[in-house]
Amino acid sequence: MPPVPPSAQPRRLALYALVVCVLAVAAAVVSFARGSWLGVVWVLLAGLTSNMAWYYLKRGRAAAARGKSVTG
Repeated sequence: MPPVPPSAQPRRLALYALVVCVLAVAAAVVSFARGSWLGVVWVLLAGLTSNMAWYYLKRGRAAAARGKSVTG
């Protein structure tokens, strides 16, 4: 696998976090529909991952504006 350029890495991490967020919301809906309180954990996970997605997007934009690597 070729190395990922530093400018694409935060977008990729944000995309992964967004995918986990969507899956957590779907799991929460299913849990609550079945009458399980486990959905509360899924909602908390969705909140955490949505914050991670915003963080990586903002971090990547700031690094791109500075022309600097995000990971280093």
